[in-house]
Amino acid sequence: MSKNRPPSQRQLKAGELIRRALAEILAKENIRDADLQGVSVTISEVRASPDLKHALVFAAPLGDQHDIDKVIAALGRCASFLRGRLGKEMEMKSTPRLKFVADRSFDTAEDMAKLLNQPKVQQDLE
Repeated sequence: MSKNRPPSQRQLKAGELIRRALAEILAKENIRDADLQGVSVTISEVRASPDLKHALVFAAPLGDQHDIDKVIAALGRCASFLRGRLGKEMEMKSTPRLKFVADRSFDTAEDMAKLLNQPKVQQDLE
């Protein structure tokens, strides 16, 4: 088996179901971790392992006022709680272990927009 194989339809479907459920749980639950108080978290993508026992969760706080690394660390501390809530929300044979990673794609998109809006670049685009 090659490690460069694209995810199967089963993995993609499971990842999307987990993403939606986690987003709903984070919106509804009152999580007690101080680093998550008053923070809206967006779950942009979930990549499920082939056996669906592990899930890589890409997350970021909404807005610039929160430190992304602190938020990801806090989500990591709450992973067991979130996994338990996920098990109650979803009908899966087993609930995957969650690993949270910072989604920096929003920063990259913002940087690209700034570059494209520079006068010198605009001149070349016309």
